[in-house]
Amino acid sequence: MVENTKKTDIEQSVDQIIAYLHGDASQVKVDTVVLEDPPQYTPDEIKKIRHKAGATQRVLAEMLAVSPRTVEAWEVGRTNPTGSARRLLQLVDKDPKLLQPLG
Repeated sequence: MVENTKKTDIEQSVDQIIAYLHGDASQVKVDTVVLEDPPQYTPDEIKKIRHKAGATQRVLAEMLAVSPRTVEAWEVGRTNPTGSARRLLQLVDKDPKLLQPLG
């Protein structure tokens, strides 16, 4: 009986990881992605994004994992969204349908 000595994809990947951990990056492909900071949004822009998505303050708050009072504070200019909230607002602005499953 002839034994199959060809390594599986997983075995090859493990070998590459071990080599990389020992300083040999010759067989490893590394992609670097640089993201720009998410935009700053004015209270009116936040409200427009929410309206474009057809969402209530409650639904937008659920999507962004904040309270409805937080969304209200953004929309009247009392506070500003954090970086992660701004990134999510950017995504919703680009594709308002992202909020539909929650609406």
